[in-house]
Amino acid sequence: MKLVIDENRCKGCNLCTQVCPYRIFSPGARANRKGILVPVLDRPERCTNCRLQALYGRTLCGVCQLTCPDQAIGWVSERPYEPVRIEVEY
Repeated sequence: MKLVIDENRCKGCNLCTQVCPYRIFSPGARANRKGILVPVLDRPERCTNCRLQALYGRTLCGVCQLTCPDQAIGWVSERPYEPVRIEVEY
């Protein structure tokens, strides 16, 4: 599973950048069509709960999704055998 940000719903509050324990979000640098700076998933491979959920049966962290007031963050299933990059930090 991988995280996605719905740019149409996001209002650019950047709460996700503040609460993520894996620091996978960064504040947006370019404005979308509404003029809102949408946060960027700059290092999604660090979100090990999301990436390794299917392999090891981990539960998803979900802090970013629970904190988002506009419900603009969600997970989508990846295609079978889609290559993914995973970083595990100690």
